[in-house]
Order: sequence, then C-alpha cells, then structure tokens
Amino acid sequence: MKISVVVLFGGKSVEHEVSIISAVQAMAAMDPDKYEIHPVYITKDNAMYTSEALKDIGVYTDIPSLLKATPRASFEVEGTKTYLVSQKSGLFSKPTKALIDVAFPIVHGTNVEDGALQGFLETINLPYVGPNVLASAVGMDKFVMKVMLDHGGFPVLKGLRFHRSQADSVGADVEDAFDYPVIVKPVNLGSSVGIGKASDADELRQCVDEAFAYSRYILVEPAIVNLREINCSVVGDAGGAEASECEEPIMTDAILSYADKYSGGSKGAKSSPGSKAADSSKGGKSGMASLKRKIPADITDEQREKIRTLAVDAFRYLDLNGVTRVDFLMDANTGEVWINEVNTIPGSLAFYLWVPVGVSYPQLLDRLVSLSLKRAREAEDVTYTFDTNILANARLGAKGSKG
Repeated sequence: MKISVVVLFGGKSVEHEVSIISAVQAMAAMDPDKYEIHPVYITKDNAMYTSEALKDIGVYTDIPSLLKATPRASFEVEGTKTYLVSQKSGLFSKPTKALIDVAFPIVHGTNVEDGALQGFLETINLPYVGPNVLASAVGMDKFVMKVMLDHGGFPVLKGLRFHRSQADSVGADVEDAFDYPVIVKPVNLGSSVGIGKASDADELRQCVDEAFAYSRYILVEPAIVNLREINCSVVGDAGGAEASECEEPIMTDAILSYADKYSGGSKGAKSSPGSKAADSSKGGKSGMASLKRKIPADITDEQREKIRTLAVDAFRYLDLNGVTRVDFLMDANTGEVWINEVNTIPGSLAFYLWVPVGVSYPQLLDRLVSLSLKRAREAEDVTYTFDTNILANARLGAKGSKG
C-alpha cells in the first residue's frame, strides 16, 4: 500500500520561487510505486491550491492563470485522520478528500521554514518531515542559533543583533565591537537575501538599510578576510545522524550571493555530481544543484572529519530532524572554522551532497519520510491529555481563574 504524502511548498517568503524548484525536484525523484504524491502550492498570501499539474515546473511561468485552473485546498481532521480536501469548482461539483499519512514541507524562509507551518501541521495531527516547531524556529533565527551553539561550546563568530528602532546606533556599536570589514544580514532569511559586506561606515549604513528592508532584526558580525565556505549536510534525528560529503561553493562576489546560488553566477567551475537528477524534473530547473561548487571540497582529511563531526554534533544538539545543511566559514590562512548557520530545509534538500557518498536522491527521500513516521510513533508514547472534572465544578469570576 502506498504512503500518501502531501508536499507543501511556496508560501509568504522571499524564497518562494526557490521552494517551488526544490519541491518539483523532490516530487520528480520520489518513487511512484511507494508514494501517492499530493502537491499543495501555498501562494504568497498563504492560499493553498492542489492539482497534479503542480508537479510540472513549466506551469509556474504564469501563476495567475495557473491558480484560475487549480482547485483550492484545505485540510480536514476527523478523529485521528487528516484529509486533504480539494475544492472543485462548478455548480454541481463536490469536494474530493484524500487521506494523508505524512506531510513533506519543502519550504524555505520566514513564515514557512521557521516553525509557523510546522505548528499548523502539529495542530491538524499530521506527521511531517523535518525539525519540530522549536528546532525550526531556532534554526531560522541566526542570532538565537548562534547563542545556543555558543552555549554548547561550538565555534561561532561573535555577533550583534539590532532592531529597526536601533538603526541610528548600529554604526557606533559595531565600530566599538569590531574592526572592518563586517557582514550584515537579516536575522531570519536564507538564500543570501539582504546580506552585505561593509568595509567602512558608508557601506555599513547601506548594508544596514538593505538588511532592514527584509527583517525587523539584523545581525552584524566580523568578516573573515581570507574566507572559504565549506558546507556539509546531515541526515537523521537526535537518536542518530550521519554526515554527507563536504562541498566548497564557488563565489563570484565578496560573499556567496543569491545569483551564485540560483542563477549559475560563475563560469568554469565544476557542477555538482548528480545535477542530472535535478534536471530530470519537468522544466529542467535545478535550484541549488546548479550552484558551481567543488565536491569534495579541497580540504585535508583532518579538516573534513572535523567539519563532518561538528555538523553532526550541532545537528543533534539543536534537536534537528530530517536533512539539514550546516554551513561553515573557514580562514584560508589558518584553517580555523566556525559554524555560520544551519539550513533546516536546505535548497534542493542538499541531495547533491549525498550522491558522492552513495545515497541517491530517491533513497534520501525515503529516509526522510521514514524519520517523520518514526517521530510520529514515538509521540504516541507521550501523554498530552488527562482526565479532569475542572469544568464541571468551575465557578469563575469575570476575570477567570488560573492556578
């Protein structure tokens, strides 16, 4: 019997389009003999739509026309079962319902990857792939993640967080704490959106304005002058996890940009192994798999094992689940490394980092679904309710009562 999977993607996020590409890739790679796949596209105003046509990347070239021809979607809970409801249009049309076993959020960025969507899935009793609500929120907030990892003894750079109301004091506070250059970034975005490097006070003001355009909070930290970026993926849960091969993305700017990641920003660098698997999705868009990179990264065996060990340890410390990409900063002169961020739902699900160690994309997807169902079974052993007669004997005043 097939496992019924609802794949959720899109959402009110600046990484909306990247999510579409990642989801279409994944749906194309999922074994149709194992899974009954139900695509659910979430628009930028959080409306949900579902149809088989959503599996084709080509339909997203004209989204208004797509939505006119696509039924609205909702979820319905009946006891312990959760159904995806397709609202068919037409005077005599009736909604259709599909029983769902597991949700697979393939979403990136604020409002979807940060625990908001995960909380919704918890509310409708639907097991889901990826980290729980708290771990998702921590992973999305770069400052909170930094504080937690620092508390756990992991190597991270110092950083300062500012609210929009503190915009006028950013320059003085940063110059008191750090030497130039510095990196400025929104505290809760990915895909390099809103990130800038400042080498003086004027550039700092420009970078701060840009970052505040995308978030109420920003993070400023010292820049590594002789920078190399090394990434490693981890799959598993708190009970056990393993690391992928390491990669070194090729940058065309002072920092890895959105164009580098999704528009093939550099020429002549090696493409990732397994990129043909990404291009096999209808429409041929390959998302993060199109980024120019060196796999394996050109680092020593000792550096490789240190990074892979740190990635797994951080993954388990933050109580992550599913597949994560942990991004590291390395000083090219000294070899010192710091954890830069964790991507709880990485672009293209980081499948290109697993192919070199013998894990195909379909195998990775199988593992992720299995992990979500394992967590759901474990949750059945936890007590969430208990019998009480408090309402039968309640006599509350106007302000109520809480003990």
